[in-house]
This record gives sequence, C-alpha cells and structure tokens, in this order.
Amino acid sequence: MNGSVGLTILRPGMLASVQDLGRHGHRERGICPGGALDPIGLQIANWLVGNAAGAAGLELTMGGCEIRFERACRIALAGDDFAARLDGQPVWPGWSLPVAEGQVLRLGMQNEWQPKPGLRSWLAVAGGIDVQMVLGSRSTDLKAGFGGLEGRALRRGDALPLGPSELDAEQLARRRFGVRMPLWNLDNGKASGASSPDSDRTARSGAGADATLVLRVMPGPECEQFTEASKDAFWQSRWRITPQSSRMGNRLEGPVLERSRSVDMLSSGVVPGTIQVPPSGQPIVLMGDSQTTGGYPRIGAVIRADLWRLASAPIGGHLRFARVDAAQALAAWQQQQSLLAGVARSLRHAGWPAPSQNAGEGANDAD
Repeated sequence: MNGSVGLTILRPGMLASVQDLGRHGHRERGICPGGALDPIGLQIANWLVGNAAGAAGLELTMGGCEIRFERACRIALAGDDFAARLDGQPVWPGWSLPVAEGQVLRLGMQNEWQPKPGLRSWLAVAGGIDVQMVLGSRSTDLKAGFGGLEGRALRRGDALPLGPSELDAEQLARRRFGVRMPLWNLDNGKASGASSPDSDRTARSGAGADATLVLRVMPGPECEQFTEASKDAFWQSRWRITPQSSRMGNRLEGPVLERSRSVDMLSSGVVPGTIQVPPSGQPIVLMGDSQTTGGYPRIGAVIRADLWRLASAPIGGHLRFARVDAAQALAAWQQQQSLLAGVARSLRHAGWPAPSQNAGEGANDAD
C-alpha cells in the first residue's frame, strides 16, 4: 500500500472490491479487463471528488455495507443508493459531499425510494483507493486473485489507503452539490438524471423490477447458425436475468435458442458484451470479468455504450435486445462521450476541477 489509511470496512455486504476503469491491453495473456462494471458512473463519481477519471474506487454489491472514514475527505456515489446515509444524513448518487474524520457511510439492503431492487453502487473517494498498481490497474481480478487488496473481495476490518487529493482545503470542505447522472433503464441509452434529490427520486421511480431494459445489440459472428425461429425469439423475446449472474456474465432465461445444425467450434475471442449461447440454449451476456476466449456460438454483442446499464439491472429483471448496425453503435458511443463532456463542462462552470477536453475518452479503452 502506498498512502495512509483513509477508510475502514466495517461491513462489506455481499461483495465489495476495489475497482478502477480496468486492466486493458493484456487479453493475449488471458487477462480480462475487469474494472468497474459501470465505468461511466465511476468516472463521473471520480470527477465529483476531484479525482482523475481512472482513479480506483469501491464497487459495492447489493448494499448492506458500512464504511468508516479515518480522515477528512470527499465522497460521491454512483449507481443504486440503497438508502445510503452518512451518519444518518441521506447520500444520493451523483452528489459530492464532504466527510469528516470518523463518519460512517451505511448502505441498506434495499433502496427505499425506488421499487427496483438494488444491485450495485460505486463509491469514489478524494485521492482514490491507493492500493498497488498491477499491470497498469488497481482493479481486483477476483477470478485470478490479484490486484485490489490481496486479489480478493473486501472483508470486515480491512483498512484501505487513500492517495493524495488534488483538492485544496476549501474544495474538500465545500458544501454538497450534484450533477445529472444517466439512468440505467432509459431506452436507447438516452441520458437523463436530476439536479436535486427530490427530482432524482421522481426520475428513478419508473425503474421498478418489472421494467424492461432495452439493450442495443449487433449480430454476432455465429448469428446465422441459429434457426429462423430462434433468431426471431432472440430479438423479440423478453429475457429474465437469473440469480446465476455475476461479474463474469449475466445468465438469461427465456426461449431455448437452437442452431440449424450442431457443429464443433474452435475457441474464439470474446469481449465484455459478447452474447454466447451454451448447449442449454439460454444466452449469457459476458461482463468485465469474463474469460478472453470461448467455444460457444456468439449470437450477438451488446454495444459498448449500453453495457454499463446491464451492470445495474436487477436480478430477476427483464430485458430485450434491439438490433443495430456498426454505424448506430458508433453514434451511440459518440453520444455517450458528449454526455460525459457535458458533465465535465458543468463542473468547470461551477468552479470544480474537471478535464478541459476529451472528457470521455479512455473511460473503457478497447484492448
């Protein structure tokens, strides 16, 4: 560890780990990119506390955690808030607020303001979590057992160091403020959010467990190997996210997808977003901790601009796939970068440190 102790894990919840924007450029070694499953949320949260976009934060799964801050700092949450409280005071996603030494952040098991069951939150802290860098990243590779804190999920009593913050004393103590955050459940990845806690609750109130998330998908290399009925079912059906989902992949439940004929496949490269169909006929959408090669047919791929939304989709929730082409996928990515650039401009106009240009570049670099 490099910095002084900045926070202590009093209760980790179901799964907590150190994550940044990922470990890219090592796929030929069989090393997955990993990183925060919502890189957009972590990037904005980092800006809100004066960090660079790629600073390491915490990924917290299904709430139920408590964190004590051992020195004065600044924090911001992204994703689900799980009725988060800092010494009893509400903390909303997309808001930056000062923290005094000894204060405790608590995330409940259920977000009391929205009917959608919570799944993940991302916490940024001024200075960033200053664990050792491994292959260019501080992210925890839970499968391989390296990075983060000893390559493992966080436990009760773990003490984590913080790096030096670029904020001065006045900025660290500045009263809380917020920015508009993109919402996971809006069709076509449109950006929306809220500039006040009350309007944020209103905006999120439609994100119930019965909401259907629409993800834009490009056909995969083996899409044409499936029967016409299966291809129709893939694009037209409502798929359920099963409890067997994880950081490696989201397993879906719906109609059985069948190939026109059964043929052996050589292992081929896969990336986060790839939709594989194993012999069960039930698709798997690969996530950040997925393997780098696979032998199942690839029926499609969730576009890069939409994959973060799946990270916050609830277990038991439903989704549909909307077919797009490469030009539409690129346009969606450019729209997302414009959203990030707009957030950076808003922060600069408010006198807060933020990137002056190319705000969104590097948020999830390709391998």
